[in-house]
Amino acid sequence: MKKLIYTISLGLLFNSLSLNVIFAQTGSVKQVKLTNFDMQSSALITATGSELSTVQYHSSVYWFPVKVPSTVLTGLVANHIYPDPYQGLNNMLIPDASDQFNKEYNLEQYSHLPNDPNPWKKPYWYRTTFNVPAGDRGRHFQLIFKGINYRAAVWVNGKQIADSTQMAGMFAEHNLDVTGAVLTGEENALAIKIYPLDYPGYPSKEQLQALGPFYENGGPTGDIGKNVTMLCSVGWDWMPPVRDRNIGIWQPVYLRTTGAVTIGRPKLVTDLPKLPDTSVAKLSLNLTLCNHTETAQNGKLTISIKPENFTGIPSEFSQNISIAANGASVIDLNGDKVSQLLIHQPHLWWPNGYGRANLYRIRLQYTDGYGIADDTTFVFGIRTVSSQATTVKGFVRRDFYVNGKRVHLEGGAWVPDMMVNRDSTRYDYEMHLCRNANVNLVRIWGGGVTPPDAFWNAADKYGEMVWSDFWVTGDTQGEFKGSPDWPLESSIFVKNVVSTIYRIRNHPSLLVWTGGNEGHARKELYDAMRDNVIYLDGTRPFIPSSSGFAKLPAGWNGCYPDNMSSGVYSGGPYQWEDPKVYYKKADAGGDWVFKDETGIPSQPPYTTLSKTIPDLVWDTKLPFPLNNSWGYHDACTGAARYDKYNSEMVKRYRQPTTMVNFSDKMQLMNAVGYQGIFEAAGHKLNETGGVMLWKLNAALPSVVWQIYDWYLEPNAGYYAMQNACEPLHIQFNQDDSTVAVINRIHHATGVLTVKADVYDIDSKLIGALKVNHISLSESGVQEVIRLKDILAASKGVSFVVLNLTNEAGKLLSHNVYWLSPGDDFTTFNNMAGTRVQVEVLKAEKGISEHKWTLQFSNNTDKLAFFVRPQLMKDGEEIMPSYWTGNYFTLAPHESITLSVSAPVAKLGSMQPTVLLEGWNIDKQVITLPVK
Repeated sequence: MKKLIYTISLGLLFNSLSLNVIFAQTGSVKQVKLTNFDMQSSALITATGSELSTVQYHSSVYWFPVKVPSTVLTGLVANHIYPDPYQGLNNMLIPDASDQFNKEYNLEQYSHLPNDPNPWKKPYWYRTTFNVPAGDRGRHFQLIFKGINYRAAVWVNGKQIADSTQMAGMFAEHNLDVTGAVLTGEENALAIKIYPLDYPGYPSKEQLQALGPFYENGGPTGDIGKNVTMLCSVGWDWMPPVRDRNIGIWQPVYLRTTGAVTIGRPKLVTDLPKLPDTSVAKLSLNLTLCNHTETAQNGKLTISIKPENFTGIPSEFSQNISIAANGASVIDLNGDKVSQLLIHQPHLWWPNGYGRANLYRIRLQYTDGYGIADDTTFVFGIRTVSSQATTVKGFVRRDFYVNGKRVHLEGGAWVPDMMVNRDSTRYDYEMHLCRNANVNLVRIWGGGVTPPDAFWNAADKYGEMVWSDFWVTGDTQGEFKGSPDWPLESSIFVKNVVSTIYRIRNHPSLLVWTGGNEGHARKELYDAMRDNVIYLDGTRPFIPSSSGFAKLPAGWNGCYPDNMSSGVYSGGPYQWEDPKVYYKKADAGGDWVFKDETGIPSQPPYTTLSKTIPDLVWDTKLPFPLNNSWGYHDACTGAARYDKYNSEMVKRYRQPTTMVNFSDKMQLMNAVGYQGIFEAAGHKLNETGGVMLWKLNAALPSVVWQIYDWYLEPNAGYYAMQNACEPLHIQFNQDDSTVAVINRIHHATGVLTVKADVYDIDSKLIGALKVNHISLSESGVQEVIRLKDILAASKGVSFVVLNLTNEAGKLLSHNVYWLSPGDDFTTFNNMAGTRVQVEVLKAEKGISEHKWTLQFSNNTDKLAFFVRPQLMKDGEEIMPSYWTGNYFTLAPHESITLSVSAPVAKLGSMQPTVLLEGWNIDKQVITLPVK
């Protein structure tokens, strides 16, 4: 069988327009984002694309103004045609793309189109005009579509540039040559016809009941998988169906102006040839220079490299290069040929927690006799990645290495916004939140989307390794349901794979490619993914599936490059579990040698709960305080999940008395749950490859599976993960009552002191142990104290307070646990009150963020429990806020120093405050200075 490896000729779709243009270098290289469009359904527009793409076109039909990127539904919501589907049960007031589903739920009545009960069956038009300066006459023009869904046809100034067979699939980038159609010194018109999914898919039953039945992910038949699209847009157990399936222009559109020669597909590879010695890095650069004229071009390629986020000396070199008429030249440069591509004493890119994410910027310019013909730049990191499989008690475990050092992966799945409404600012906020939580790995789940460039830029910046699934799931490709025959058009899938590899392969954050989620595509597509990763990238591992349970058929090639099985395992648990359960799983090994999916419901705090569930009125037929709106915001994950989470809370802490009390007790559950997951994995740091959550974030306001919510509010589990995954950490094993020091860094710890204090519910010290002169020479675990005898003497609630200090007495890690025979913590409801003193130690005013350092001191004889500071402005919490610790507990006469920062854009001009709350402290408001 012929291998499906596509090269897509230089990313340019040449059309039948005359290209006999005389090029003159009279303007600069520029790329303009086209954002202001009008949108309307083809059901109401009878004009053709040729007519719509003229500046003379006028219509008696009203067109909706939209800001691109925008899906069709996003544009209609922005124009108040449909209600906001993120809120309440508004999604039940919007018709679905499935006719059968509309009839079942009587959604046809809501269609905004007269005589069209399903407003998503016919294409939609996007239309805009743009000006091109007269000075750009004779230059080369490209229209760049970073992403459309699902098919598109394009016209410029009455001329068709591409049709829906050329532009198909959600994940392909389309570069269209419009040189023969663009008018300089005049207004130009652009019309885009967006076609809906070929097969919109049939959703599962709506989640209209709290604690209802399990949702059928991808719908009962998984037929959304016939397309190459965002599979979860038909609905999953953490997201309702997106009514239009996110059809539209979901990524930016650019007009790019260059000279006669363009630079195509640069590929930059960094190598550390002397590992473990990292004193020299060798760079390799491959690119294509394309001549768009009938005349040979003689020019100079200039390459400059300079530090992006650190101080250093830039370098630059040039080479004379000639390109034949209508031809292309492939340029291969490397450190063996060019001394400037050997970097001595390089500043390496390291993942979060292992070092600084140092970045360089490379600039490529081609200059001909008229000036600069093309000019492009991007950032990169000097680093290597590799992988190795090890068999442990019959289970294959996959290990990953960066710069020759083993890294333990700690993070989770990152899912797209329900309506893919994210921009560069939001991506920056989310990746910053991940870094702050000590997340080092973000998984792009196979049922979602490969995110836009802004996501990858933020991941590079914050040192977040990225695990990128292709768009395959067991719920659509036949592992559980659906069919291995889907997607139906192999060529669309493969072209989207190739385009995606080209687009993101230069990002240092990209760690590994996988063939999908809990399943695999049919062999021709599986081979195409694997072969194209090897052929077009070749610098990163490929693993068959993000689950060790999806076995490859005999004779199929396995992981690249070792040809082994994946060595990673999903399967949960996804419900709340006692920390002892996670420790037992980690000790047993099995599928916990690398757990790539586990998690707990993890409800947001009250701060955003009232936004997530706007009708917080208890339905007394359900457990307090639920009503059926909770089901639509994901409490409908089955009785074994959310109900256990809720009932365990009541069992441990007693029935809540108010909504705020309910939320606070759920945060106790979050803290204990996430602490158990990550500390159990840390307990076996060198025996496991990693542990990953299902999931890190939310697709809409949700009450399940998240460490920060849709509003960017972290819950207590976020800070439990932050604490558990810190580079040097002290922790308590609740299964065998030992205290251990965890070293995640690649060097010795120095001399450490471990102190463990045990208090009862009345803050009486019932036991204390201290061990001096502890040290770990390398990453690993050292058990240092056993508390079993002290805890055995306790008859009620015990608080275990751990502190790790260095030789100078500086606090390196602080950790607290609450324990009780029978897990009875009802005495929490009667804890003695206390007070925490706050001192602002430093205020720092930055360009993009302001930061404050505060000391929190408990100067009393009573323990201050579950203390939560919030950065506030005008009575509202500022989100995102980046705290170095939160939901903390202080023993009597104990202090802790924390910092908080927030984006200047969120702070505004008002003076911020800190609202201090806690389980047993009175509220305080601390005014922060702004210097």
